[in-house]
Amino acid sequence: MAPKKDVDPQAAKKTKKKASSKKPDPAPNDAFDDPVDILLRPANQLDLSEKQLEEEITKQLTANNPNAPSNIARYNTAEKAFKFEPMVDQLVMHYATNGFLLHNESDEATRQVALVELETKTMADWVLSIDPAAAKKADGADGGSGDGEKADGDTKGDGDDAKEERDDDRDDADAGERVDEPGKDVEHSGDDSKQLRNQFNFADRASQTVNHPARDRSSETEPPATSDFGGAATQWNIYDAYMEDQHRLALQKEMQKKQKQQAKDAAQGGDESGKNANAGDAADARLKKKPELMASLPMTKAVRVMERMVNQNSYDDIAQDFKYWEDQSDQFREGEGTLLPLWKFYNEKAKRRHVTAICWNPEYHDLFAVGYGSFDFVKQMSGLICCYSLKNPSHPEYAFTTDSGVMCLDFHPQHSSLLCVGLYDGSVLVYDVRNKANRPIRRCDVKTGKHTDPVWQVKWAPLDLSEKDLKFYSVSSDGRVTRWQMSKSELVFQDVMELKLVSDTGGEGDDVSVKGELDENDTYAGENDASLGALAGGCCVDFNKQQDHLFIVGTEEGRIHKCSTAYNSQYIETYRGHHMAVYTTKWNEHAPNVFISASADWTVKLWDHLFSKPAMSFDLNAAVGDVAWSTTSNTTFAAVTSDGKVFVYDLHENKHEPMCEQKIVRKAKLTKIAFNPKHPIILVGDDRGCVTSLKLSPNLRKGNNDPSRLEALVEVALKGEE
Repeated sequence: MAPKKDVDPQAAKKTKKKASSKKPDPAPNDAFDDPVDILLRPANQLDLSEKQLEEEITKQLTANNPNAPSNIARYNTAEKAFKFEPMVDQLVMHYATNGFLLHNESDEATRQVALVELETKTMADWVLSIDPAAAKKADGADGGSGDGEKADGDTKGDGDDAKEERDDDRDDADAGERVDEPGKDVEHSGDDSKQLRNQFNFADRASQTVNHPARDRSSETEPPATSDFGGAATQWNIYDAYMEDQHRLALQKEMQKKQKQQAKDAAQGGDESGKNANAGDAADARLKKKPELMASLPMTKAVRVMERMVNQNSYDDIAQDFKYWEDQSDQFREGEGTLLPLWKFYNEKAKRRHVTAICWNPEYHDLFAVGYGSFDFVKQMSGLICCYSLKNPSHPEYAFTTDSGVMCLDFHPQHSSLLCVGLYDGSVLVYDVRNKANRPIRRCDVKTGKHTDPVWQVKWAPLDLSEKDLKFYSVSSDGRVTRWQMSKSELVFQDVMELKLVSDTGGEGDDVSVKGELDENDTYAGENDASLGALAGGCCVDFNKQQDHLFIVGTEEGRIHKCSTAYNSQYIETYRGHHMAVYTTKWNEHAPNVFISASADWTVKLWDHLFSKPAMSFDLNAAVGDVAWSTTSNTTFAAVTSDGKVFVYDLHENKHEPMCEQKIVRKAKLTKIAFNPKHPIILVGDDRGCVTSLKLSPNLRKGNNDPSRLEALVEVALKGEE
C-alpha cells in the first residue's frame, strides 16, 4: 500500500471550491474499483425545506380516457327526449394481435394439458384391456430405457451388472429359439392371450328373411250414364217466361183474396159453434204469433229510455257544461272566443274510415247523421251511416251499411225521416231511418242513370205543392248535375246540367260572361277539338234559399258556376278566384245574394253572386276541408283545415282575423263541420272516424240574422277593391 502524502490545508480548500464549482470528472473505467454514485441536480431544481419534504401529496390515478367523449346524447323512445349517456367506454386498445400461443399458466393452457393427459390415460387403459402382453412389453421397454438413462447419468458404470444383463438377454433368446423348435415342451414366460387380427374385436353376422311377392289388385266399374242437352235463350223466350211468371203471381194473389173473402163470409154467416171454433183458432194463432217479451215494442222503448238515463249519469259533467257553461273570460276580452269540447262520438265499425258527411235532423235537433267512407282512392272500403243523438253519445240510434263508401248525405227538410245518400261508386240511395231493415227504400242502378264517378254532394229540392213526388239533386265528378225523382217503385233521373270545361287565356280576375255571353278570352272547352266531350268534375252544389231555380256548383278546376234549373245549355255566370278544387259552396240563408266557398288552396272566399270577383278572402295556411254558416248570426261562419284546427269568423266584429283559432285534434285531419240549428254547438269530423262536439263561447254567438248587416259588409268590401 502506498504511503500517504502530506496535503496543504489551503490547497485542499481551493480544491474543494473548484470541485464544487465544476462538474466532477468521470471515474476511470477500472474493473477492480468500486462504482461511485454521482448526484446530478438540475439547475432549476427547487430547494425545499425539511417540512416541505415530509409533506405527503396524494395523487389519484384514474383509468379514464382523456379522448373519450363526455357528452354523448341518445334519443330515449320511452321518454321521447334526448338523454346524456351516463356510462362512457374508457377502454383504449394500444396493441392487439391474433395468435395461437397460450400462456402455460393460463386457464385455457391448464385445460388443454389436462385434456391431453386424459386422452393418454384413456388410450393406455384401452390398450391394456385389448392386449395385456403388449402393454407389459411397453412397460418393460419403458423400464429399460429408464435404466439406460440411469446408467448414462452415472460417471462410472458397473461392468458386472451390464454383463449380467447381457447374459439374461442371451438366455431369453435361447429360450425363444427352444420354443420355436417342434416337439419340445417349453413353458412360456409371457402372456399367452390370443393375438387379435386387428385392434377392433367385432364379428359380422347377417340373416335374410323371406320377401313376399308384390301383388296388384284393381277393379273396374261401369261409367255413369251421361246425356247432352242444350238450348238457346232468345229475347222472346225471356219475355214469354217473364209473362208466365207475372200471370202466375196474379193468379196466386186472386186465390189469396178469394180465400180471405170465403173465410170472412164463413165467419159472418156461420153458427155459434162455428164462431166459437173460429174465435178459438184465432186466439191460438195470436198466441203463437205473440212476440217475446224482450223483443216487444214497449220493452224496446223502456230499454232505450234506461240506456239514455245511464249515459246521462255517466256523462253528467258534460251534460252540465252543455246546458249551463258560459266562458266568463269573454267579458274581459273583446274579439276573441273559445270552443269547449263536449262529447265525442265514435263507433268501432267506423275504424279506419273518414268522416265524409255530417247532417243535423231538421225536426229533432239532438239527432244527426254521420257518413263514413274514404277520400283515398287506393284505400276504398264499404260505407257506414250512423245516426247519433246527443242524449246517447255511446251508441248510434240507427246504423246502416253500404257496399261502397258514403260520400254525402242530407235529411229532407219536411220529411225528417228520409235520408238521401251518395256513394263513392256513383250510386244514390234513399233511406227511411224509421225502417229497421238495413236496406234503402230507393236505389239507382246503371239502367236508371247511375253516376260513373263518386257522388260528392246531394241536396233535397224544396217541396213543390204542385208535384207529389219528392226530388233531390246530386253532383258528381263525372260532370253531371242530376235531378232524381222518387216515383212509386224507383228513382227517375234527369240531367239538369253538364259541367263543360271553361278555359280562359286571360289573367286572374278577368270579368266573366254573364247570361251565357262569353268574353273574347273565354271559350268552352267543348269547342276545342282537342278536348271534345270533356266535362268538369263537380265537387259541391247548393241551392239559393229564396230563388229555388238558382244553384252554384264548385268544380275540381277551381271554378264556381252559377246555373239554373230552367235551362241547361249555358252557365249564368262563372266565378274565378280559387286555384285548386272547391270543396264546399254554401248560400247564406238570410242574405240571398251572398255565398261562401272553401278550397284546397288554403283559402275561404266570400262572394256576391252579382259580381265576378270575391268580396273577401281568408287564408287559413292549410287545405280547407269544409265551411259552414252559423244558424244564429248571418255574419258568422266556421271552417276546418287539414292541420286539425277550427277557425270561427265574425265579420261584424273583425273582418281580417278569426275570433277563434283552436286546434281540436293532434294527428288527424278535420274533414267536415256543421252548426246545430238550435243549440250553440258545432260538430267536426276527422279522418279517423271520430266526431267531436264543441260549444261556442258567448263572444262567438253574438249578432243576429239581419240581412242588411252582411250585405253592408260585402258592399263596403267590394267598393274597397274597386
